[in-house]
Formats: sequence, C-alpha cells, structure tokens
Amino acid sequence: MSKRYAYFLGCITPNRYPGIESSTRTILKDFGIEVLDMKGASCCPAPGVFGSFDMWTWLLVAARNITIAEEMNADITLTCNGCYATLQEANFLLKRDAKLREDVNKALKSIGREYKGTSEVKHIIQVLSEDIGYENLKKKIKRPLKGIKVAVHYGCHYLKPSDVREHGKAERPTILDDFVKTLGAESLDYKDKMMCCGAGGGVRTVYLDASLDFTRDKVESMIEAGADVVTVPCAFCQLQFDVGQVQLTQNLGKKYELPVAFITQLLGLAFGMSPEQVGLTRNKTQVQTFLQKLPPVMEQVAVVQPR
Repeated sequence: MSKRYAYFLGCITPNRYPGIESSTRTILKDFGIEVLDMKGASCCPAPGVFGSFDMWTWLLVAARNITIAEEMNADITLTCNGCYATLQEANFLLKRDAKLREDVNKALKSIGREYKGTSEVKHIIQVLSEDIGYENLKKKIKRPLKGIKVAVHYGCHYLKPSDVREHGKAERPTILDDFVKTLGAESLDYKDKMMCCGAGGGVRTVYLDASLDFTRDKVESMIEAGADVVTVPCAFCQLQFDVGQVQLTQNLGKKYELPVAFITQLLGLAFGMSPEQVGLTRNKTQVQTFLQKLPPVMEQVAVVQPR
C-alpha cells in the first residue's frame, strides 16, 4: 500500500501515552503506510478552549501546522479527537473561504509560510477503515479477541459538528463498534454511550469535580453492562478515563479500575503484540484482570504444498 501520512502527535500522546504512538506507527508500517514526523509542529491548538476565546489565533496556529504537512506532500493523521477537530475544521474553513484563506496567508507570510489547501486531515479511525479496510485488518489478526466485552467511547470532537466532520451518523455512529467486532470482540451497548468523557472544553482543568462526575457516570454504566475494557480513539479521553479513575478512587473511596485501551493498542493486541509493546502496562489503571482474559496468540501453521 503506497500511502504516506504526516503523523501529528499533539501533546498528550507523546507526553503521557507513548504506547499510542508506538502501536499506531507499528500497525501503519505493517500495512506499508509510511509514517512521517512533523518537525516543528506545535500544539494544535485545543479547539474547545483556544478556539472558543480567540478563533483568529487558533486558526493561524492550526494553518501553520497544516503547512508543515503540505511541505512534506502528505496528508495528516492523528490520534486525538481534539487535534483532529482543530486541524480538520481549520482545513475545512480555509478550503471553502477564499477571503479567510487570503487573510491567514497574509499573516503566515511574515514567517515564510503559505497555506495551500493541498493536504487532507484524517483521523486514525479513517485510515484504518478507509485506507486499510476492516477486512484487511481481519486478515492480520493472530489473537482474535473472542469473549472480550468492549465498551466503545467515541468522544465528542470526532463526530461533531456533523456538517463540518462530514462523517454522517453523528447521533448513532457504528464505525468503532464495527472495528471492535472486526477484532472478534463484543461491542456493548450501555447507558449514555454518546456522553462526553468529561475532559473537554477546559472542564477537567477548571472544574475537576464536575469533570469526574461525567467519568464516574460513564464508567459505572460500562461496568454495569459487563465491560472488560473501554476503548477510545482519543488520547485526551484516554487520560480522562485512566487518570480520572485513579482520582475517583481517591476521592470516593470506591475502587474504579476499568482498563482503558486506545484503538490501536487494542488492535495491536489482536495482531499478537504484547501488552508491553502496545504500552498498556504503563497505564494508571490496572490491566492485569483484562490481560488474563485475552486468548493466546494463534500459532502460524505452515502450509505444505503438494508435490
């Protein structure tokens, strides 16, 4: 597969969950997709906080990041819904508004850059489902996750605003549920499945208790539905469910320890990678109970051709 992507790491993936990056790089390279480093990239910046207060600066910083990928003649992929929201929406606005694009380029000219609109921004979900295809993922599975019950969390920014994201099915998405089923696992329905994790929009930073109320409600609904693990497509959502459960345990005196796995970490396990290789053992919430439920890696049987 001759495809190349500039990997926009964002802030949380490299600083808090390097396993997300390593599993993503390994899987893409396994399918012949070249993964390029975006040298000089900055914070996206955050859509809910930065974009709400200063849209012009938000747009300029996002446009500058996109120009890095344009210079590399590559599309962008990423592993954070917030980064996706910013870069995808900025790209969407600039491609459709000539006056806005002109104004942005006047500002970018002072640092020797120009936004051209030649790169697309695709979430890692789209790369897995559209470029590679779930059927091709299935062919690489060495450890079908049969018997594993997964609570899917979509997150807010991947799907909405639906007129900008253009994915459709914003209210009743199935793309991650289908992904989980591809791995041989069961995707659970649970109460408030489409609710926010509680982290976005600066809520976690300013109103931690309110933020954790969201997390508690979601985790308890997942546990009630029988989940063995929650899987997410967003590094920030991963942090909220992972660190947030530790904080809930400390605050409430009730133990919360539902394991959290990014989608490429879960996929890596299905491909036969070890928990250490995908970075799951570095999570704050314990994962041992979940890992003990994993089926063994299937041995590759050599096919002897008849003479």
